[in-house]
Amino acid sequence: MTAAELVIDARNATGESPVWRAQEAALYWADIPRGLLQRWQPGQGAATQWQLPQMLACMAPWQGEPRRWIAGLEDGIYQVTLGDGDRHGEARIQALATVGHAMPGMRFNDGRCDRQGRLVAGSMLMDMAAAQPVGRVYRFGADDLAAGRAQDLQLGPLITPNGLAFSPDGRTMYLSDSHPRSQQIWAFDYDTASGTPRNRRLFVDMTSLPGRPDGAAIDAEGCYWICGNDAGLVHRFRPDGQLDRSLPLPVKKPAMCAFGGPGLDVLYVTSIRPDGIDLSDQPLAGGLFALRPGVSGMEETEFRPL
Repeated sequence: MTAAELVIDARNATGESPVWRAQEAALYWADIPRGLLQRWQPGQGAATQWQLPQMLACMAPWQGEPRRWIAGLEDGIYQVTLGDGDRHGEARIQALATVGHAMPGMRFNDGRCDRQGRLVAGSMLMDMAAAQPVGRVYRFGADDLAAGRAQDLQLGPLITPNGLAFSPDGRTMYLSDSHPRSQQIWAFDYDTASGTPRNRRLFVDMTSLPGRPDGAAIDAEGCYWICGNDAGLVHRFRPDGQLDRSLPLPVKKPAMCAFGGPGLDVLYVTSIRPDGIDLSDQPLAGGLFALRPGVSGMEETEFRPL
């Protein structure tokens, strides 16, 4: 196991949603408030960036379309098509389903596809200090694509839905609420045929552990990796909810992790660069990091439109 290595000093305001695309040997990720979709390939110094007209919170590859993604933006689910460009380019977006947020000032947050290729994503109020439990979790699959709607999974009340992940067999869904007033991680039985989570139960209470539960990933052994935001750690929990290990990073706010590399044995971690505070003790905040945790991960499922 090696120490965290800086991949790119990206200085992202909120680096999120890392996704490894094996066919390109490239890592994609977002910077939420700047509306940037970014790509980096090992051996290349700089990242390619595409500018979106809204904040970009979460994304998943569109099956069979190498330049197309499905994404949760501010007001709904969108198809994102990347334009050509060497280092900087524009991206086109097309609305697939808008959602009726409970309050103004909301956006999508963490999300990923289940093992059947349906996007599952949460929404949140951007003013976290308000601590309003208005967050929702939506599911969007091929049937919803035809109807132009996203299904509310009725999992509230939630303040900041986060930590979405699926077990290797797809039959367990994980979800956290990363707000300081919650800091809980739950597990659900997941009906793979209908995309319906049931039997919600507490998986981990993070209030007694360092860091708030942010973005997550699953490894091939079925263990759940989650970023301990504010603590500069990535935690690994076994399927029974027991803490297995905690790996340090040189920044306080790791945001989300994803397995990548040729053997899916590299854990990439995005991070947050807070605005308006002294960063002398964490000058690499907002960077993209890599860890070699000694286990391999699961390849992210693409969105399946059919």
